[in-house]
Amino acid sequence: MSVAPVAARPVAVLVGPPGSGKSTVARALAARLGLTSRDTDEDVERATGRSISDIFVQDGEAVFRELEGAAVAAAIAGHGGVLALGGGAVLDPATQEALAGYVAAGGTVVFLDVSLAQAAPRVGFNQSRPLLLGNPRAQWQALMDARRPVYAGVATLRVDTDGRRPAQVAAEIQQALAGRGAPSAQSGTDDHGTDDGGTADGGPHDD
Repeated sequence: MSVAPVAARPVAVLVGPPGSGKSTVARALAARLGLTSRDTDEDVERATGRSISDIFVQDGEAVFRELEGAAVAAAIAGHGGVLALGGGAVLDPATQEALAGYVAAGGTVVFLDVSLAQAAPRVGFNQSRPLLLGNPRAQWQALMDARRPVYAGVATLRVDTDGRRPAQVAAEIQQALAGRGAPSAQSGTDDHGTDDGGTADGGPHDD
């Protein structure tokens, strides 16, 4: 059963570090709600015709963050489904302000939490994640230590993804949304199923 989004505002915005499974969980949650999912990193890649890693290498992080900020603002203002933000998007004060406004209007921001032990196999720590080059595990932990207070600060809900499948994480978020009066369609997916397969995984960039 499909549900109609309200005023083109996301039903939920997912934030968290690389490897927390934001994109995968966004797709799983959107499927349960009969909505569409959107990923701001994919928006940037589509708009520029380049990969995130290429933008970092060729133009630098500052240029990417500017593109990312614009993508986030547009998505928060105009996407009526489930929205996944890149791992570092919440560091932008403008994005924090946009999320605060979204929450004040009744929106839900979900912090998908994950440990290094669980994130490592999901991320793979490959070269498509430019901020994790060098010593990937140490870089990931440093990023998480710095960003955790920000993730927690912008979020209205924290969900632990360690050892859990995307469908299980999506089911918990759906239940929380229902408790807050947000749309909640009947799901045809078993909460222990593998829509998108395996445990909640990370996308190919998500820095």
